[in-house]
Amino acid sequence: MNCSSLFGTDTPIIGMVHLEPLPAAPGATGDLTDVCVAARRDAKRLVSGGVDGLMIENYGDTPFYPDGVPKHTVAAMTRVGTAVNEVVECPIGINVLRNDATAALSVAAAVGADYIRVNVHTGLKATDQGLIEGTAHETLRLREQLGVDCAIWADLDVKHAAQIGSRRSIAAEFEDCVDRGHADGVIVSGAATGQRVDTEALNEALDARTAGDYSTPVFVGSGVTAESVDELLGAADGAIVGTALKEAGQTTNPVMTERVEQFMDRVERVRAETDN
Repeated sequence: MNCSSLFGTDTPIIGMVHLEPLPAAPGATGDLTDVCVAARRDAKRLVSGGVDGLMIENYGDTPFYPDGVPKHTVAAMTRVGTAVNEVVECPIGINVLRNDATAALSVAAAVGADYIRVNVHTGLKATDQGLIEGTAHETLRLREQLGVDCAIWADLDVKHAAQIGSRRSIAAEFEDCVDRGHADGVIVSGAATGQRVDTEALNEALDARTAGDYSTPVFVGSGVTAESVDELLGAADGAIVGTALKEAGQTTNPVMTERVEQFMDRVERVRAETDN
C-alpha cells in the first residue's frame, strides 16, 4: 500500500468519525437521520481542518457484538457511510466494532471506501466481549469475491484486549498479520482508547518491517496529541486520531474545528522539518 498515492502524503492523518448509537443499540434515539447529521458534521469539520482521510466507526454501539453484527447495523453503517461520502472529498475507511471484518468490507464496497480497520485479523485475543478470533482467511477471500480495491489495516496487540497464554512479541504479531494474513497496513495502539502508544511497541513493529524488508505502512492508532505528534509521526507512517480532536478532549464529544486546525498545523511543521 502506498500512502502517498492514496492520501497525497507519506504521513497521513486519519480523523475518527465516532458514530452515535445506531438503531437498536443501548442509548439510541431510533432516528438514524440524527446519526447521519452528527457524522456529517464531524466529517466536514475534520476535513476542513486539514486531515488527510477519515475512519467511520460505530463507537456508540456498546456493548459491542464480539464478531458478527446484525444486518440492521450493516444497513445503518452503509447509510451513514454514504451520507458522509456525499459531503467530503477524501479517502474513507470503515471499522465495524468489535471485529466484524466481513461487515466492514461489505459496507466499504457499498459506499466506495478505501480501507477497513480490523481489530483482530489473525490470532486470538481476550477482550471485554470474550475471546475474539481473527478471520483473515475469510476477509481476504471476500475481498477477492467483491472485487474491490480496499486496503485491510490490522491492529497489532489491539487495545482493550490481552493475549492468550505466553505473550507473543509485536514482531511476531507483525509477521503473522502481514506475511500470513496479507494485511496492507498495521496499527499499533495504547492499552485503551485515547491512551498513548507504547514507544517500545511502535519501534518493535518498525524494526520487524525493516527486518522482513516489508513496505507495509505502520500507523499509530491511539493517544496521538499535538504535543506527541512530533515524536510519533517522526517514527510511524501516519496516525489515526480521535480523542485529541474532540471538544474538551473527550472522545464522545463533537469534533472541534479549532483543535483539528491546531493539530494539523503542528503536523505540517513536522512534515516540513522532515522534508528539510
